[in-house]
Amino acid sequence: MNDTPALPVSRLDRGVHLAQASPWHHRPVTLQSPALDVMTDLTQVKAATVGPEQTLAQAEQAMVYLGVRMLFVVSDMPAVAGLVTTTDLHGERQMRLVHERGAHYDELRVADVMTPLAALDAIAFELVAAATVGHLVATLRQLGRNHLLVVDRVPGGAAGAPARVRGVISRAQIERQLGIELPSSGVANTFAELEATLVAT
Repeated sequence: MNDTPALPVSRLDRGVHLAQASPWHHRPVTLQSPALDVMTDLTQVKAATVGPEQTLAQAEQAMVYLGVRMLFVVSDMPAVAGLVTTTDLHGERQMRLVHERGAHYDELRVADVMTPLAALDAIAFELVAAATVGHLVATLRQLGRNHLLVVDRVPGGAAGAPARVRGVISRAQIERQLGIELPSSGVANTFAELEATLVAT
């Protein structure tokens, strides 16, 4: 028989509140802050996913429910097939497909508008770990992207094993944490130019 004593319990009074997760991603940052301060770390936060055969309406509903603007497209977990963003759901690609196919919006699937894995830009986790928010802003501007994937190797994985998506860098996330809207185009050649551009906006 187990002699370990039971723990004491109590009944709750009215007015008890739920604990709230710390809003780490709302913490103010500067261009000099560590880049990891704005990275969504998928070892800490569950990735938001959608299947390629789901409709655009289902993908949009998932984004609204989860409070995100991007979903990983996954057909065979955990292998990533691509990304779909709010822009993809209502952008030029879906409009063109509706016109070309003579289809209704409701007939389009995530696979029709997603950005496939081979077309995504990624950056190594070790580079992000040594970078600043300013470096990420400059990279997003240079590429003209709203998202960047951060990749690393599975700890203890076999040599030649595929990389894993460790995190996501989001332009919208950085804007929230900086408290300003980032310029959408143009490449700042130096850190000083980047700071001057942000101050002017």
